[in-house]
Amino acid sequence: MTKMKRVVLIVLDGVGCGAQADADKYGDVGANTLKHVYEQGKPEIPNLRELGLLCAAGIVPAEEEEPVGCYGRMTERAAGKDTTTGHWEIAGLTLNKPFPTYPNGFPEELIKQFEEAVGLETIGNKPASGTAIIEELGAEHLRTCKLIVYTSADSVFQVAAHEAIVPPAELWHYCRIARRLLKGEHAVGRVIARPFIGEVGAFQRTANRRDFSVDPSGNTLLDVLKAEGYDVLGVGKIEDIFNHRGLTGSNHAAGNDACVDAILEYLKKDNWKGLLFANLVDTDMLFGHRNDVRGFAKALEAFDRRLPEILKLLGDDGMVIITADHGCDPAFPSTDHTREQVPVLAWGLGLQEGVALGERATFADVSATVLEALGARGKLDGRSFYKDIALG
Repeated sequence: MTKMKRVVLIVLDGVGCGAQADADKYGDVGANTLKHVYEQGKPEIPNLRELGLLCAAGIVPAEEEEPVGCYGRMTERAAGKDTTTGHWEIAGLTLNKPFPTYPNGFPEELIKQFEEAVGLETIGNKPASGTAIIEELGAEHLRTCKLIVYTSADSVFQVAAHEAIVPPAELWHYCRIARRLLKGEHAVGRVIARPFIGEVGAFQRTANRRDFSVDPSGNTLLDVLKAEGYDVLGVGKIEDIFNHRGLTGSNHAAGNDACVDAILEYLKKDNWKGLLFANLVDTDMLFGHRNDVRGFAKALEAFDRRLPEILKLLGDDGMVIITADHGCDPAFPSTDHTREQVPVLAWGLGLQEGVALGERATFADVSATVLEALGARGKLDGRSFYKDIALG
Protein backbone atom coordinates (compact mmCIF):
# COMPACT_ATOMS: atom_id res chain seq x y z
CA MET A 1 0.00 0.00 0.00
CA THR A 2 1.42 3.36 -1.09
CA LYS A 3 2.44 5.72 1.69
CA MET A 4 2.04 9.47 1.57
CA LYS A 5 4.83 11.99 1.95
CA ARG A 6 2.53 14.77 3.12
CA VAL A 7 -0.92 15.10 4.61
CA VAL A 8 -2.68 18.47 4.71
CA LEU A 9 -5.35 18.46 7.41
CA ILE A 10 -7.72 21.44 7.21
CA VAL A 11 -10.35 22.17 9.86
CA LEU A 12 -13.18 24.41 8.65
CA ASP A 13 -14.07 25.81 12.05
CA GLY A 14 -17.71 25.34 13.05
CA VAL A 15 -18.84 23.66 9.82
CA GLY A 16 -21.00 20.91 11.34
CA CYS A 17 -23.42 18.75 9.38
CA GLY A 18 -26.29 17.82 11.69
CA ALA A 19 -27.16 17.48 15.36
CA GLN A 20 -25.69 14.46 17.13
CA ALA A 21 -27.92 11.94 18.91
CA ASP A 22 -27.09 13.58 22.25
CA ALA A 23 -27.76 17.14 21.08
CA ASP A 24 -30.70 17.41 23.49
CA LYS A 25 -28.20 17.54 26.38
CA TYR A 26 -26.73 20.69 24.86
CA GLY A 27 -29.94 22.42 23.75
CA ASP A 28 -28.97 21.87 20.12
CA VAL A 29 -31.74 19.66 18.72
CA GLY A 30 -32.38 20.75 15.13
CA ALA A 31 -28.99 22.36 14.55
CA ASN A 32 -27.49 21.66 11.13
CA THR A 33 -24.90 24.20 10.10
CA LEU A 34 -24.19 23.07 6.53
CA LYS A 35 -27.80 22.31 5.65
CA HIS A 36 -29.10 25.65 6.89
CA VAL A 37 -26.27 27.63 5.30
CA TYR A 38 -26.72 25.77 2.01
CA GLU A 39 -30.50 26.26 1.95
CA GLN A 40 -30.59 29.85 3.18
CA GLY A 41 -27.22 31.26 2.08
CA LYS A 42 -27.06 29.35 -1.22
CA PRO A 43 -23.25 29.23 -1.48
CA GLU A 44 -21.61 28.42 -4.80
CA ILE A 45 -19.04 25.78 -3.79
CA PRO A 46 -18.33 23.63 -6.87
CA ASN A 47 -14.95 22.35 -5.67
CA LEU A 48 -16.15 21.27 -2.24
CA ARG A 49 -19.18 19.69 -3.89
CA GLU A 50 -16.90 17.77 -6.24
CA LEU A 51 -15.00 16.41 -3.25
CA GLY A 52 -18.31 15.26 -1.74
CA LEU A 53 -19.18 17.86 0.90
CA LEU A 54 -22.92 17.83 0.21
CA CYS A 55 -22.92 14.02 0.14
CA ALA A 56 -21.08 13.88 3.45
CA ALA A 57 -23.67 16.23 4.92
CA GLY A 58 -26.59 14.20 3.53
CA ILE A 59 -27.84 17.18 1.55
CA VAL A 60 -27.51 15.62 -1.91
CA PRO A 61 -27.36 11.87 -2.73
CA ALA A 62 -24.00 10.58 -3.95
CA GLU A 63 -25.53 9.21 -7.15
CA GLU A 64 -26.49 12.76 -8.14
CA GLU A 65 -23.12 14.34 -7.28
CA GLU A 66 -20.69 11.56 -8.31
CA PRO A 67 -17.96 12.99 -6.06
CA VAL A 68 -14.28 12.45 -6.83
CA GLY A 69 -13.33 12.73 -3.18
CA CYS A 70 -13.86 10.22 -0.40
CA TYR A 71 -16.57 11.46 1.94
CA GLY A 72 -18.31 10.71 5.22
CA ARG A 73 -19.29 12.19 8.56
CA MET A 74 -17.94 11.81 12.07
CA THR A 75 -19.48 11.82 15.54
CA GLU A 76 -17.70 13.44 18.46
CA ARG A 77 -17.17 10.90 21.23
CA ALA A 78 -16.03 13.33 23.92
CA ALA A 79 -18.53 15.47 25.78
CA GLY A 80 -18.45 19.08 24.69
CA LYS A 81 -18.73 21.24 21.62
CA ASP A 82 -15.70 23.48 21.92
CA THR A 83 -12.66 24.07 19.77
CA THR A 84 -10.15 22.37 22.05
CA THR A 85 -12.18 19.20 22.60
CA GLY A 86 -12.88 18.87 18.88
CA HIS A 87 -9.32 19.46 17.70
CA TRP A 88 -7.82 17.18 20.34
CA GLU A 89 -10.16 14.36 19.32
CA ILE A 90 -9.29 14.91 15.65
CA ALA A 91 -5.67 14.53 16.79
CA GLY A 92 -6.40 11.25 18.57
CA LEU A 93 -6.85 12.49 22.15
CA THR A 94 -10.42 11.89 23.31
CA LEU A 95 -11.35 13.55 26.59
CA ASN A 96 -13.03 11.38 29.21
CA LYS A 97 -14.13 14.37 31.28
CA PRO A 98 -15.44 17.62 29.82
CA PHE A 99 -13.80 20.95 30.53
CA PRO A 100 -15.61 23.09 33.16
CA THR A 101 -18.12 25.67 31.98
CA TYR A 102 -19.57 28.66 33.82
CA PRO A 103 -23.17 29.43 32.85
CA ASN A 104 -23.47 31.76 35.86
CA GLY A 105 -20.06 33.37 35.55
CA PHE A 106 -16.86 32.57 37.41
CA PRO A 107 -16.69 32.24 41.21
CA GLU A 108 -16.00 35.57 42.93
CA GLU A 109 -12.89 34.23 44.67
CA LEU A 110 -11.44 33.31 41.26
CA ILE A 111 -12.18 36.76 39.86
CA LYS A 112 -10.58 38.37 42.93
CA GLN A 113 -7.45 36.26 42.50
CA PHE A 114 -7.20 37.38 38.88
CA GLU A 115 -7.75 41.05 39.78
CA GLU A 116 -5.08 40.93 42.47
CA ALA A 117 -2.63 39.19 40.16
CA VAL A 118 -2.98 41.73 37.32
CA GLY A 119 -3.59 44.79 39.49
CA LEU A 120 -6.81 45.77 37.73
CA GLU A 121 -10.51 45.42 38.46
CA THR A 122 -12.89 43.63 36.11
CA ILE A 123 -16.45 43.99 34.84
CA GLY A 124 -18.80 41.54 33.16
CA ASN A 125 -18.22 38.03 34.49
CA LYS A 126 -21.06 36.38 32.63
CA PRO A 127 -21.70 34.35 29.49
CA ALA A 128 -22.02 36.61 26.48
CA SER A 129 -21.39 37.07 22.79
CA GLY A 130 -18.04 38.76 22.31
CA THR A 131 -19.36 41.51 20.07
CA ALA A 132 -22.38 42.11 22.31
CA ILE A 133 -20.42 42.44 25.54
CA ILE A 134 -17.99 45.02 24.19
CA GLU A 135 -20.94 47.05 22.96
CA GLU A 136 -22.54 46.72 26.40
CA LEU A 137 -19.46 47.36 28.54
CA GLY A 138 -16.99 49.06 26.18
CA ALA A 139 -17.84 52.58 27.30
CA GLU A 140 -17.45 51.67 30.98
CA HIS A 141 -14.14 49.98 30.17
CA LEU A 142 -12.88 53.15 28.44
CA ARG A 143 -14.00 55.27 31.40
CA THR A 144 -12.67 53.04 34.21
CA CYS A 145 -9.91 50.94 32.55
CA LYS A 146 -11.50 47.83 34.09
CA LEU A 147 -10.94 44.63 32.11
CA ILE A 148 -13.99 42.96 30.54
CA VAL A 149 -14.12 39.31 31.62
CA TYR A 150 -16.71 36.95 30.17
CA THR A 151 -17.33 33.36 29.13
CA SER A 152 -19.68 31.46 26.81
CA ALA A 153 -21.27 28.03 26.55
CA ASP A 154 -17.72 26.79 25.94
CA SER A 155 -14.99 26.30 28.51
CA VAL A 156 -13.37 29.70 28.04
CA PHE A 157 -12.14 32.60 30.19
CA GLN A 158 -12.14 35.60 27.88
CA VAL A 159 -10.60 38.99 28.56
CA ALA A 160 -11.47 41.94 26.34
CA ALA A 161 -9.77 45.34 26.34
CA HIS A 162 -9.44 48.32 24.02
CA GLU A 163 -5.99 48.45 22.45
CA ALA A 164 -5.66 52.14 23.40
CA ILE A 165 -6.18 51.23 27.07
CA VAL A 166 -4.39 47.87 27.21
CA PRO A 167 -1.91 47.17 24.37
CA PRO A 168 -2.23 43.64 22.96
CA ALA A 169 1.08 42.42 24.42
CA GLU A 170 -0.03 43.55 27.87
CA LEU A 171 -3.40 41.84 27.46
CA TRP A 172 -1.63 38.63 26.42
CA HIS A 173 0.43 38.89 29.62
CA TYR A 174 -2.74 39.18 31.70
CA CYS A 175 -4.15 36.12 29.93
CA ARG A 176 -1.01 34.12 30.67
CA ILE A 177 -1.51 35.02 34.33
CA ALA A 178 -5.13 33.82 34.11
CA ARG A 179 -3.93 30.61 32.46
CA ARG A 180 -1.65 29.91 35.44
CA LEU A 181 -4.49 30.59 37.89
CA LEU A 182 -7.04 28.44 36.09
CA LYS A 183 -6.02 24.96 37.12
CA GLY A 184 -7.50 21.96 38.88
CA GLU A 185 -11.29 22.16 38.92
CA HIS A 186 -11.09 25.48 37.06
CA ALA A 187 -8.80 24.28 34.26
CA VAL A 188 -10.80 25.78 31.41
CA GLY A 189 -10.01 24.72 27.87
CA ARG A 190 -8.84 28.15 26.77
CA VAL A 191 -8.06 31.62 28.03
CA ILE A 192 -8.66 34.04 25.17
CA ALA A 193 -7.38 37.60 24.74
CA ARG A 194 -9.95 39.70 22.86
CA PRO A 195 -8.49 43.10 21.90
CA PHE A 196 -10.74 45.66 20.21
CA ILE A 197 -10.53 49.16 18.78
CA GLY A 198 -12.89 51.95 17.75
CA GLU A 199 -15.31 54.37 19.35
CA VAL A 200 -18.43 53.79 21.41
CA GLY A 201 -21.08 52.40 19.09
CA ALA A 202 -18.51 51.28 16.54
CA PHE A 203 -16.15 48.91 18.34
CA GLN A 204 -14.31 46.28 16.28
CA ARG A 205 -12.34 43.27 17.45
CA THR A 206 -8.86 43.01 15.98
CA ALA A 207 -6.64 40.24 14.65
CA ASN A 208 -4.52 40.43 17.83
CA ARG A 209 -6.57 37.73 19.49
CA ARG A 210 -4.51 35.03 21.23
CA ASP A 211 -5.66 31.72 22.74
CA PHE A 212 -3.89 30.15 25.71
CA SER A 213 -4.93 26.51 25.90
CA VAL A 214 -4.53 24.03 28.69
CA ASP A 215 -1.73 21.58 27.93
CA PRO A 216 -2.97 18.40 26.20
CA SER A 217 -3.62 15.70 28.81
CA GLY A 218 -2.05 12.94 26.70
CA ASN A 219 -0.22 12.28 23.46
CA THR A 220 -1.70 13.70 20.28
CA LEU A 221 -1.05 13.12 16.60
CA LEU A 222 1.36 16.04 16.71
CA ASP A 223 3.40 14.55 19.56
CA VAL A 224 3.60 11.11 17.94
CA LEU A 225 4.69 12.38 14.54
CA LYS A 226 7.26 14.79 15.96
CA ALA A 227 8.74 12.02 18.13
CA GLU A 228 9.13 9.84 15.03
CA GLY A 229 11.00 12.54 13.15
CA TYR A 230 8.22 13.85 10.93
CA ASP A 231 7.65 17.54 10.26
CA VAL A 232 4.53 18.89 11.97
CA LEU A 233 3.49 22.31 10.71
CA GLY A 234 0.68 24.40 12.20
CA VAL A 235 -1.27 27.14 10.44
CA GLY A 236 -3.61 29.59 12.15
CA LYS A 237 -4.51 28.94 15.78
CA ILE A 238 -3.29 25.32 15.80
CA GLU A 239 -0.29 26.34 17.90
CA ASP A 240 -2.65 27.87 20.47
CA ILE A 241 -5.02 24.90 20.60
CA PHE A 242 -2.17 22.47 21.34
CA ASN A 243 -0.29 24.92 23.56
CA HIS A 244 2.64 24.94 21.10
CA ARG A 245 3.24 21.23 21.72
CA GLY A 246 4.21 18.73 19.02
CA LEU A 247 4.99 21.31 16.32
CA THR A 248 8.19 21.68 14.35
CA GLY A 249 7.02 24.86 12.64
CA SER A 250 4.08 27.26 12.73
CA ASN A 251 2.57 30.25 10.98
CA HIS A 252 0.07 32.05 13.22
CA ALA A 253 -1.76 33.54 10.25
CA ALA A 254 -5.00 35.39 11.03
CA GLY A 255 -8.01 35.04 8.70
CA ASN A 256 -8.80 32.39 6.13
CA ASP A 257 -7.06 34.03 3.18
CA ALA A 258 -3.84 34.48 5.14
CA CYS A 259 -4.08 30.87 6.35
CA VAL A 260 -4.51 29.56 2.79
CA ASP A 261 -1.50 31.67 1.75
CA ALA A 262 0.49 30.03 4.55
CA ILE A 263 -0.62 26.53 3.47
CA LEU A 264 0.48 27.27 -0.09
CA GLU A 265 3.87 28.62 1.01
CA TYR A 266 4.54 25.42 2.95
CA LEU A 267 3.41 23.24 0.04
CA LYS A 268 5.72 25.05 -2.38
CA LYS A 269 8.69 23.90 -0.30
CA ASP A 270 9.95 20.38 -0.85
CA ASN A 271 12.07 20.14 2.29
CA TRP A 272 9.52 18.63 4.64
CA LYS A 273 7.65 15.37 5.13
CA GLY A 274 4.74 14.85 7.47
CA LEU A 275 1.66 16.80 8.54
CA LEU A 276 0.43 20.31 7.81
CA PHE A 277 -2.44 21.05 10.22
CA ALA A 278 -4.50 24.21 9.58
CA ASN A 279 -7.51 25.83 11.19
CA LEU A 280 -9.67 28.20 9.12
CA VAL A 281 -11.61 30.16 11.70
CA ASP A 282 -13.65 32.73 9.75
CA THR A 283 -16.79 30.59 9.35
CA ASP A 284 -17.04 30.23 13.12
CA MET A 285 -15.63 33.44 14.55
CA LEU A 286 -16.90 36.01 12.07
CA PHE A 287 -20.22 34.49 10.99
CA GLY A 288 -21.42 31.50 13.00
CA HIS A 289 -21.30 33.30 16.34
CA ARG A 290 -22.95 36.35 14.79
CA ASN A 291 -25.85 34.44 13.21
CA ASP A 292 -24.76 35.68 9.80
CA VAL A 293 -25.91 32.99 7.36
CA ARG A 294 -24.94 34.87 4.22
CA GLY A 295 -21.53 35.77 5.62
CA PHE A 296 -20.97 32.12 6.51
CA ALA A 297 -21.93 31.14 2.95
CA LYS A 298 -19.53 33.70 1.48
CA ALA A 299 -16.70 32.37 3.67
CA LEU A 300 -17.32 28.87 2.29
CA GLU A 301 -17.32 30.31 -1.23
CA ALA A 302 -14.03 32.12 -0.60
CA PHE A 303 -12.34 28.92 0.59
CA ASP A 304 -13.84 26.96 -2.30
CA ARG A 305 -12.31 29.36 -4.82
CA ARG A 306 -8.86 28.77 -3.36
CA LEU A 307 -9.16 25.03 -2.81
CA PRO A 308 -7.79 24.17 -6.31
CA GLU A 309 -4.58 26.03 -5.45
CA ILE A 310 -4.03 23.62 -2.57
CA LEU A 311 -4.93 20.51 -4.54
CA LYS A 312 -2.54 21.39 -7.39
CA LEU A 313 0.41 21.51 -5.00
CA LEU A 314 -0.20 18.18 -3.27
CA GLY A 315 1.73 16.16 -5.85
CA ASP A 316 1.50 12.44 -6.43
CA ASP A 317 2.33 11.58 -2.82
CA GLY A 318 0.16 14.06 -0.96
CA MET A 319 -3.39 14.00 0.35
CA VAL A 320 -5.77 16.49 1.89
CA ILE A 321 -8.30 15.81 4.63
CA ILE A 322 -10.97 18.46 5.24
CA THR A 323 -13.16 18.30 8.32
CA ALA A 324 -14.56 20.45 11.17
CA ASP A 325 -14.35 20.59 14.97
CA HIS A 326 -18.01 21.19 15.91
CA GLY A 327 -21.03 23.07 14.60
CA CYS A 328 -21.77 26.79 14.81
CA ASP A 329 -25.16 27.05 13.10
CA PRO A 330 -25.77 30.70 12.16
CA ALA A 331 -29.47 29.93 11.60
CA PHE A 332 -29.89 28.54 15.13
CA PRO A 333 -31.37 30.78 17.86
CA SER A 334 -28.23 30.93 20.02
CA THR A 335 -24.83 32.39 19.15
CA ASP A 336 -22.92 29.45 20.65
CA HIS A 337 -21.32 26.37 19.12
CA THR A 338 -23.70 23.53 18.32
CA ARG A 339 -23.28 19.82 19.12
CA GLU A 340 -23.08 18.38 15.61
CA GLN A 341 -21.48 15.69 13.55
CA VAL A 342 -18.85 16.97 11.13
CA PRO A 343 -18.04 16.12 7.51
CA VAL A 344 -14.79 14.42 6.55
CA LEU A 345 -13.39 14.59 3.01
CA ALA A 346 -10.20 13.03 1.64
CA TRP A 347 -8.57 13.50 -1.75
CA GLY A 348 -5.25 12.76 -3.39
CA LEU A 349 -3.87 11.48 -6.67
CA GLY A 350 -2.92 8.26 -4.89
CA LEU A 351 -6.43 7.68 -3.56
CA GLN A 352 -9.55 6.07 -4.96
CA GLU A 353 -12.40 8.30 -6.05
CA GLY A 354 -15.86 8.52 -4.55
CA VAL A 355 -15.43 6.14 -1.61
CA ALA A 356 -18.20 6.49 0.97
CA LEU A 357 -16.63 6.50 4.42
CA GLY A 358 -19.96 6.20 6.23
CA GLU A 359 -20.57 7.49 9.75
CA ARG A 360 -17.41 7.34 11.81
CA ALA A 361 -17.71 6.72 15.55
CA THR A 362 -15.14 9.33 16.54
CA PHE A 363 -13.25 12.32 15.19
CA ALA A 364 -10.11 10.38 16.11
CA ASP A 365 -10.45 8.29 12.95
CA VAL A 366 -8.66 11.19 11.27
CA SER A 367 -5.52 10.81 13.39
CA ALA A 368 -5.46 7.04 12.84
CA THR A 369 -5.76 7.63 9.09
CA VAL A 370 -2.96 10.20 9.02
CA LEU A 371 -0.62 7.89 10.93
CA GLU A 372 -1.28 5.00 8.54
CA ALA A 373 -1.04 7.21 5.45
CA LEU A 374 2.40 8.48 6.47
CA GLY A 375 3.60 5.06 7.58
CA ALA A 376 4.12 6.16 11.19
CA ARG A 377 4.50 3.51 13.88
CA GLY A 378 2.55 5.21 16.66
CA LYS A 379 -1.01 4.32 17.62
CA LEU A 380 -3.74 6.60 18.94
CA ASP A 381 -7.48 6.48 19.43
CA GLY A 382 -9.63 5.92 16.34
CA ARG A 383 -9.87 3.56 13.36
CA SER A 384 -8.05 4.37 10.14
CA PHE A 385 -9.91 4.50 6.83
CA TYR A 386 -6.70 4.73 4.78
CA LYS A 387 -6.85 1.12 3.57
CA ASP A 388 -10.37 1.82 2.28
CA ILE A 389 -9.27 4.69 0.07
CA ALA A 390 -5.64 4.05 -0.93
CA LEU A 391 -4.75 2.82 -4.42
CA GLY A 392 -2.64 -0.33 -4.57
